[in-house]
Amino acid sequence: MIKDATKRQKFGWVIFIIYLIFLTYFLFFSDYFGRGGHIREDYAYNLVPFKEIRRFIVYRHVVGFWSFLLNIVGNIAGFMPFGFFLPVISRRSRRFFNTMLLSLLFSLCIETTQLIFKVGSFDVDDMILNSLGGMLGYLLYKIIQHIRIRRMRRGKTKKSILH
Repeated sequence: MIKDATKRQKFGWVIFIIYLIFLTYFLFFSDYFGRGGHIREDYAYNLVPFKEIRRFIVYRHVVGFWSFLLNIVGNIAGFMPFGFFLPVISRRSRRFFNTMLLSLLFSLCIETTQLIFKVGSFDVDDMILNSLGGMLGYLLYKIIQHIRIRRMRRGKTKKSILH
């Protein structure tokens, strides 16, 4: 798999693995996010779509701007690299549906792991926000690809005019 990869794909794999390591740390071990050292005694979960999102929006003045930002924007921004680097490292992920599905499945794995090990909580809203982040990362990838292709085409026409 890596043997046939381009330099860009190999570099993408390195960055992607580093991203996964950081993501794992923040989601399961970081003291800053209340993950380190203690394990819940009970299972914490939310299976009602948009319940926590709505709560954080409606009560943003109560929970505080930082908590609002961390929950809503953090879940989206945390998965943007996932959606961005998947098409870089895998040709199959260059299709929107595949990246969206993998973002959802990866988020489901994370949320399920949090539930099983009682670290954090299983939240369907996190899955929604993470999937949205993956899709936005994919969109960013497509925009950058479009710009790269336009620049390459423009560069070829300038070269042909000069020669």
